[in-house]
Amino acid sequence: MFSFWGTDSASGVPEDVDGNLLLLQLCGFQIRVRVIEGRQLPGVNIKSVVKVTAAGQTKRTRIRKGNCPVFDEVRRLCSGVVDSRSLRTDSVLGEFRVRATFHFTSMGHAFLRKWLLLSDPEDFSAGAKGYLKVSLYVLGPGDEAPVERKETAEEKEDIEGNVLRATGVSLRGAHFSLKVYRAEDLPQMDDAVLDSVKQIFGFDSSKKNLVDPFVEVNFAGKMVSRPSCSRDRVTHNDIIGTIHLCMSKISAPGGELEVDDALGFLPTFGPCYVNLYGSPREFTGFPDPYEELNLGKGEGVAYRGRLLVELETKLVDHVEQKVGDIPPDDILLVEKYLRRRKYSLFAAFYSATMLQNVDDAIQFEVSVGNYGNKFDSTCLPLASTTQYSRAVFDGCQYYYLPWGNVKPVVVLSSYWEDISHRTDVRNRLCGAADRLVSNRGIPTGHTSQPANRLAGEAWLALFRAGATLFPLVDVTQKPTSTHLDKFLYRFRSTNLNQIVEAALRLKHEDSDLQMVLDQAEDWLSRLKSMAEEPQNSLPDVVIWMLQGDRRVAYARVPAHEVLFSRSGASCCGKNCGKLQTIFLKCPQGEVMGPRIPAQIRVQLWLGLAVDEKEFNKSAEGRLSVFAETYENQTKLALVGNWGTTGLTYPKYSDVTGKIKLPKDSFRPSTGWAWAGDWFVSPEKTLLYDVDAGHMSFVEEVFENQVRLPGGQWIHMAEAYTDVNGEKVLCKDEIECPMGWKWEDVEWDTDLNRAVDERGWEYGLTIPPDHRPKSWVPAEKMYHTNRRRRWVRLRRRDLAQREELEGEGWEYASLFGWKFHLKYCKTDSFRRRRWRRRMEPLEQTGAAAVFALEGALGGVTDDKSDDGKSVSTFNFGVNRPTISCIFDYGNRYHLRCYIYQARDLIAMDKDSFSDPYATVSFLHQSQKTVVAKNTLNPTWDQTLIFHEIEIHGAPQNVADSPPNIVVEIYDHDTYGADEFMGRCICKPSLNHKPRLSWHPISSGSRGTGELLAAFELIQREKSEDSDLPYPPPQREPNIFMVPQGIKPVLQRTAIEILAWGLRNLKSYQLASVTSPSLLVECGGQMVQSCVIKNLKKNPNFDISVLFMEVNLPREDLYCPPIIIKVIDNRPFGRKPVVGQCTIRSLEAFFCDPYKEEVVPILSLHASPCKPRATQVEEEFIDWWSKFYASTGDREKCGSYLEKGFDTLKVYETELESVEDFGGLSDFCNTFKLYRGKTQDSNEDPTIVGEFKGAFKIYPLPDDPTVAVPPRQFHQLPARGPQECLVRVYIIRAFDLQPKDSNGKCDPYVKISVGKKSINDQDHYLPCTLEPVFGKMFELTCILPLEKDLKVTLYDYDLLSKDEKIGETTLDLENRFLSRFGSRCGLPQTYCISGPNQWRDQLRPSQLLHLFALQRNWKPPVYKPDRIIFRDQIYRLPDLDDGKPPNPHLGPPEERLALYALQKQGLVPEHVETRRLYSPLQPDIEQGKIQMWVDVFPKSLGPPGPPFNVTPRKAKRFYLRCIIWNAKDVILDDLSITGEKMSDIYVKGWLVGYEENKQKTDVHYRSMGGEGNFNWRFVFPFDYLPAEQVCCVSKKEHFWSLDKTENKVRPQLVLQIWDNDKFSFDDYLGSIQLDLNHMLKPVKTAEKCTLDLLDSAERVVSLFEQKTVKGWWPCVAEENGEKTIGGKLEMTLEIISEQEHDERPGFLGLAVSLFVCRRPETSFLWFTSPYKTLKYILWRRFKWVFLVFLLIFIVLLFLGIFIYAFPVRTTGSWLDGEMHTHSMSKVIES
Repeated sequence: MFSFWGTDSASGVPEDVDGNLLLLQLCGFQIRVRVIEGRQLPGVNIKSVVKVTAAGQTKRTRIRKGNCPVFDEVRRLCSGVVDSRSLRTDSVLGEFRVRATFHFTSMGHAFLRKWLLLSDPEDFSAGAKGYLKVSLYVLGPGDEAPVERKETAEEKEDIEGNVLRATGVSLRGAHFSLKVYRAEDLPQMDDAVLDSVKQIFGFDSSKKNLVDPFVEVNFAGKMVSRPSCSRDRVTHNDIIGTIHLCMSKISAPGGELEVDDALGFLPTFGPCYVNLYGSPREFTGFPDPYEELNLGKGEGVAYRGRLLVELETKLVDHVEQKVGDIPPDDILLVEKYLRRRKYSLFAAFYSATMLQNVDDAIQFEVSVGNYGNKFDSTCLPLASTTQYSRAVFDGCQYYYLPWGNVKPVVVLSSYWEDISHRTDVRNRLCGAADRLVSNRGIPTGHTSQPANRLAGEAWLALFRAGATLFPLVDVTQKPTSTHLDKFLYRFRSTNLNQIVEAALRLKHEDSDLQMVLDQAEDWLSRLKSMAEEPQNSLPDVVIWMLQGDRRVAYARVPAHEVLFSRSGASCCGKNCGKLQTIFLKCPQGEVMGPRIPAQIRVQLWLGLAVDEKEFNKSAEGRLSVFAETYENQTKLALVGNWGTTGLTYPKYSDVTGKIKLPKDSFRPSTGWAWAGDWFVSPEKTLLYDVDAGHMSFVEEVFENQVRLPGGQWIHMAEAYTDVNGEKVLCKDEIECPMGWKWEDVEWDTDLNRAVDERGWEYGLTIPPDHRPKSWVPAEKMYHTNRRRRWVRLRRRDLAQREELEGEGWEYASLFGWKFHLKYCKTDSFRRRRWRRRMEPLEQTGAAAVFALEGALGGVTDDKSDDGKSVSTFNFGVNRPTISCIFDYGNRYHLRCYIYQARDLIAMDKDSFSDPYATVSFLHQSQKTVVAKNTLNPTWDQTLIFHEIEIHGAPQNVADSPPNIVVEIYDHDTYGADEFMGRCICKPSLNHKPRLSWHPISSGSRGTGELLAAFELIQREKSEDSDLPYPPPQREPNIFMVPQGIKPVLQRTAIEILAWGLRNLKSYQLASVTSPSLLVECGGQMVQSCVIKNLKKNPNFDISVLFMEVNLPREDLYCPPIIIKVIDNRPFGRKPVVGQCTIRSLEAFFCDPYKEEVVPILSLHASPCKPRATQVEEEFIDWWSKFYASTGDREKCGSYLEKGFDTLKVYETELESVEDFGGLSDFCNTFKLYRGKTQDSNEDPTIVGEFKGAFKIYPLPDDPTVAVPPRQFHQLPARGPQECLVRVYIIRAFDLQPKDSNGKCDPYVKISVGKKSINDQDHYLPCTLEPVFGKMFELTCILPLEKDLKVTLYDYDLLSKDEKIGETTLDLENRFLSRFGSRCGLPQTYCISGPNQWRDQLRPSQLLHLFALQRNWKPPVYKPDRIIFRDQIYRLPDLDDGKPPNPHLGPPEERLALYALQKQGLVPEHVETRRLYSPLQPDIEQGKIQMWVDVFPKSLGPPGPPFNVTPRKAKRFYLRCIIWNAKDVILDDLSITGEKMSDIYVKGWLVGYEENKQKTDVHYRSMGGEGNFNWRFVFPFDYLPAEQVCCVSKKEHFWSLDKTENKVRPQLVLQIWDNDKFSFDDYLGSIQLDLNHMLKPVKTAEKCTLDLLDSAERVVSLFEQKTVKGWWPCVAEENGEKTIGGKLEMTLEIISEQEHDERPGFLGLAVSLFVCRRPETSFLWFTSPYKTLKYILWRRFKWVFLVFLLIFIVLLFLGIFIYAFPVRTTGSWLDGEMHTHSMSKVIES
């Protein structure tokens, strides 16, 4: 049964499981369920969980949110039955029931990836409640799960044909009618070969329409497409774009709300446009690298068109699939939805920072749809791109665009449908959700406030958020509203009404705080769900960063977020007209991965053209509009003058030099006029060289030489080049630029490369290349080229200032190269920019820029020199350039307080990293110092950004300050630094902000946390008087975090118990032999002594280390403790071979003056009645104690009544028992790790363990005050100790089957160190619940051999034994623990008997040692009491109410044991340990019950061990004498018609069916009586203690071993009717449990059916030994019980010895009584005389006599007739003849 549960958001259901692979073990079969995903689950804000129930076992998956949850995870369900309390608020969403036999009889015993239709378990007529995709396997013994093949394309899966529907669920067919009206703005998809040929011959060309579109529609695995005659016939069809219509967003099942159940509606959509997104629109003949984006996989990076579609759904009985044309009437009706409105978009770029790998000029493009795409010629040219700018280095890490106070502006117009009635509702709901998020946070520190006050504050926040929602826009009155609009309006209104009503109720209720917050979470999820708008025809705003003509990075901004609405501020987008920070992404790149292409701050405003004037409220700065063109000149080598002679480019052109733009061709746009004449204005942002932003720069030049192979080296014609081989000036002719000065006196050869001793590197030129492709440092005879690098360092001279010279010309060696202002000898091309300002005719404010549409002057055709027409319309290059000019900026001062980081990932092979932080803020970035070899660095550094100019209103900056990006890198000496993670932070304008933890992430992976604060200070004065004092300096220019912000520190003592190191693995192929420990915390460190020989003694000679550190008073800021293990190797090498980070120190804080509190335990004795001392039964053994402790009274016998000890049976490992603290009270075990973190899914490598402990406590601030006492004292011996280990293996259960019969043949293997004990010869065959009852004794040396491993194997005759599972115990922890876990304490001190004391020390010695370890006073002994820790323990209290025990020891020892039991020590116990396999480390393979005793040999020999050998069954004999039977059903009819039966009795013991016995036959029982006097003798093996029989038999004839089963001793007797020529007839039976047997009656008359219902008449044959009487046999007739007969029997139980002394034979018991059967009892076939006598004569004698009489009479009558006279006869004959003749005469 599959149940889909939705958890209420207020319930807080814990996740009891960690995955979705559900395993159920049922009767030798295993059911595996893989839950993959769910679809279309009903409800809003549901948290779904799948429960699978089979045969009483229940498993459940993780909790997932949403209506389409995905559960598919490679994990295992680890918990069994779900706690019912965790489901108290759950509600069943849907259910699916199926028989497991259905799967077992199916192919492969499984079905794979099937969809289950969920239904309401109470009402099947309610229809579908969602769908669940699962794979289910039913595996029998030896079965293997079939391989699950995942479909290549999930969207093409035939869902309808793959659905399993439960019986009784009725579904109606649905007919989807999808109308596709038209498509727009599709990109070019084919090349223009034929169109180019047409254009050559003068024919018209349709080059812009090279696309043959058709539509494919897929739903539930079914595909419909409209055929097209113009698809690609040679190549495969190209996908333009993919759209997904989510059914859960365009339909509603109804029933989500209690207030209204009529909110459901069928899927409906449109008529509305849907937008296509995918790869960039530019067409090339090469394969598209982003083609997957067109399939809908990933986020589309560009707009690729739109489709006008409409979806209708009707319920029909017959589903028909067809494709047809849309009726003309429908086309006319859809015309009203096509009305377009003009939209205006404004984008002002304030900054572009964090640029990387910038090698070309940067430009930004903004587009809406295909409007604004500079490479798309289907739209008018718009001012959609910024001016080209070259990036400048920020002096530390990144590059930025130096826009200064002139910000580029992009303005464009577009035409779309007016969907304000949808966007207004969406923005209003999104705004409410955002306000709810900002207002719901209640400080957790205000715990002193009453809960209702906190609830009131939460309610006020919620109510403020909900009160602003009304009224929603009534779309029902809109002419362009669709059916879906109306349905969504009703759905949203009803939901919002319910939210507000719930908020009002919450105000007047005394609600719990957590319930209020959970309710707020529920409302937030519902608001976000309602805010989704499926009918969004307005395309997103796409921002592209271009380098040259190459698209590099992009960002998609939803249009509704920047859309203006005249309905009010609540309906406007959240970022409309506001400054926002956007991180660009690379196409198909990881979100927030290692590389961010750029960070931009941009102001976006989108609105209808009629609302353009509203933009003036958001505008900042002064907008200036210019027309610009470039004047180009060249310089011929011979002439030497600048001019146009030889110029291959237009005299006036655009910035690319491709388009001719003469000054007189410009015309101002409509509504604009010229404001002045043309003037020269160089574009400074294009003139920055590679040294811009650097304080120092290395000038380089390469000297080149050439030769013939084997010849002499000579200088090339281009003797000096750059790194790319381009000609540059000679190194002696290179002058230091203005504003710089040479740092180096002369040019030096760079020898820090792969070169020879003189700096040369060699290469070979292979034609047609002109220079080598690779260089090597060694010279060969065949080398033809060589070069060497000359370098010279120059540093910026702040005393000099660069001045612009000339007339604004920009120079370059060739066009397309980087331009510079100062002329050089190698320059042969120059240009200068001419600009002309424009101003609007009307004073409409900043909104006037929206009137700048198209090119300046439209399309103008000029004749070029070759007579061809050149259009200035191409690419819209003559568009105006718009800038936003700020007269001044606001000056700010930023201080970044970088304190520390924690939990960073290891990037180096030594398990550490060398982290440093890079902080980027706008166009500046700085780095912290490098922290060496740590994953938890404490930088304690303040990075000061002295002068930052931020343009814009100060209030806007305060409301939305620029982001601060902190990136963590790992410093590497060789190679590039590695990226570790990044966090985005917001600066605070408050003074002295509080440090807080910021999560560090790399993509979607968390990589640590950063403790930092950021203070942004607005400058009012030019000098530094308005700034706070600078923080103190740790080093020159290295500022520390000031005291007001740094956490308050306190002198703290850290005591370290460095006990030893264990299981250290080799490092660099060499064993670790001499390790030492290094402990770091809070900038302090302490190192232990060196372990001289790890193999002989892995403990430290000096165990206690002390470290005084300054730790924060608040636990939130506490740094971790870092443990490093260093191997002291020869020649001074000290590598780190392992490390461990202890993140939380809370568990180690202690009060140094507080005495250790030991819990006083109360002993719970088992209830028993006092009784006199009895002689112990022979079956009182250790198993009696075990079963008495588990509560199984049937198996423990009278053990509890005798007052004997019980033990504690733990259902988990002893280390997991909460009372014993994981047995780590003396020292903890810390795992040591090593290696570089490669993948987040990989577990770190464990290379060893550190045994130790920590005690942390505060020290007094006054050094003169005495320090607290040390915490670690009375330490045990550090040297190795030889110990005797007794391992008691009791039993195992729930083992995983390993054999084909569904069972396994387990045996135990014990290993410690290099010693092992293999018990293979005593394997237990064919069982999953073996009872071992073994005690293994072995010796070990602690701590060298501390790990005890208990392994269970499956015995196989022919193949290798397979491991079932194993468990590992740390013997050292048990030995050192002060809870006394090395040997559990029994309840009483007995010197003999079954509970004899087994420890080496007596209780009084243990109590004295216990007090000594804790520095307590020793106990004081009195005659009848003991005083310990101010507690008095009296002997009468110990013996009160208990029966006398003859095995008890002296009173003082019993009292000492009583005092020990009160101290919380480990009692005598049996622990249950889980078994795991190394191949499947997270999957439990079963459980084993055991315990371990550890005895150090230095204390002497221990007591005798317990005998835990399993109980042996004893041979008994059951003698059953069948005397008589009465009232037996007469089932046959004799030949004379009498009812009779041929009675015999059959009997056997349950489990011994092969030993069935039966009596002889009592034939012809006429009255239902039978006489037998027959003896049955049944031998059986019996366990008196458990009152069961042990039956050992082979399951199959080919089985090698017998399987032992335990059954109750039950005797079955049946009465049968014997038939010779047919099957015997069953007459009745009785089944007697020999332990609880029905007591017989003395006479047959009293033997009735009422005896069976009499619970009082029960007797045990094992106690009575002999029982005789009458028992009823039961038969069924018409479903009712009747008497089938009554048996008189004698039952006797005797032992094997008694059976030998007085044997009893099977068969007729002649020696007892003679069987007196009636003479009528015989077999008629063998006794004919008796048959005549007793059957015929007795039954029919009168019949015989009458027959004889009649026979005699008839005989005499015959004789008389025969003897009558003849005369009489003759006369009679004559008379007859006469009569005959007379009749003839008459006739004649």
